[in-house]
Amino acid sequence: MKIELRRWNMGDANDLVLHANNYQIAKFLTDGFPHPYTMEHAHRFIETVGVENPQKVFAIVIDDKPVGAIGVFPQQDIMRLNAEMGYWIAEDFWGRGIVSKVIPIVVEYAFSTFEIKRIYARPFGNNMASQRVLEKSGFILEARIQKNIIKFGEVLDELIYACRRD
Repeated sequence: MKIELRRWNMGDANDLVLHANNYQIAKFLTDGFPHPYTMEHAHRFIETVGVENPQKVFAIVIDDKPVGAIGVFPQQDIMRLNAEMGYWIAEDFWGRGIVSKVIPIVVEYAFSTFEIKRIYARPFGNNMASQRVLEKSGFILEARIQKNIIKFGEVLDELIYACRRD
């Protein structure tokens, strides 16, 4: 299995819709990730992230096919030394260690590209797999905010994991 990260392009739209249009993925992401996920959403997403410079969002590619995304988003104002990281991968690829392999690559890229000192991720309290991936990647649980978010009608805890530049 060949794993790589690369820029999204319009040729990826069909694969993006195929994998992103999944309730099991959407239930662990913010409402900014639409469900159902349509071709219009894919085109808008690719148009936005495909031109970023420096790049912030990467396609997770397995054997030359995009199967997920990972991004790092530098913050502004008083949070300007921080960047938030988010990711998802197609359900068919869950449990294969793929995200654990790409997170360190994106962390290294972010610290060398952006003027930040901390990268954080906010998995939902019910997303144990994401919590394990972050811990395996060297992120530390900094906070658990109880019953802080609502997704698809369910009130959930928000966890804050982070890693810092040495």
